[in-house]
Amino acid sequence: MIFRETKLKGAYLIELEPHHDERGFFARSFCQEEFASRGLNPHVAQSSVSFNPRRGTLRGMHYQASPHEETKLIRCTRGAIFDVIIDLRRDSHTFKQYFAVELTAANRTMLYVPMGCAHGFQTLADDTEVFYQISTPYHQPSGRGVRWDDPAFAIKWPEVESRIISARDRNYKLFGE
Repeated sequence: MIFRETKLKGAYLIELEPHHDERGFFARSFCQEEFASRGLNPHVAQSSVSFNPRRGTLRGMHYQASPHEETKLIRCTRGAIFDVIIDLRRDSHTFKQYFAVELTAANRTMLYVPMGCAHGFQTLADDTEVFYQISTPYHQPSGRGVRWDDPAFAIKWPEVESRIISARDRNYKLFGE
């Protein structure tokens, strides 16, 4: 695996290193030792899948409050997403900044989301599936979110004809409220 740190401290793009032969290729997509050697949380407590039948579906921006903060490893296994993380760590020099990347089934790139960051995505294709590896089990009372269109973050989302957003995600309070 190739680890590339993003502009947000502790957030990484992770690319596969495929070994090709006449059958196709083989590549590791996770290794506890490699994650731990870089100071990344190697613990996986839960894996989840998000299937989104329509282009323009927006999920986010989600995180879990302390003491149930979580790290996530995100990979798009079908279709394509515009994946976004926001640094909500008040002691971070990139506090309130975001990082966005296109993850696709074709590029097989993963995004490591550190604790203290909100995560969300918008689908760029119909029938998109996203696979998550998460360090902490979901704890509903700790579930939080910030608005996807909050001016405090000024995320430049891709334009779509119509956006599909849950009522919960649409109604999060603005960050300063």
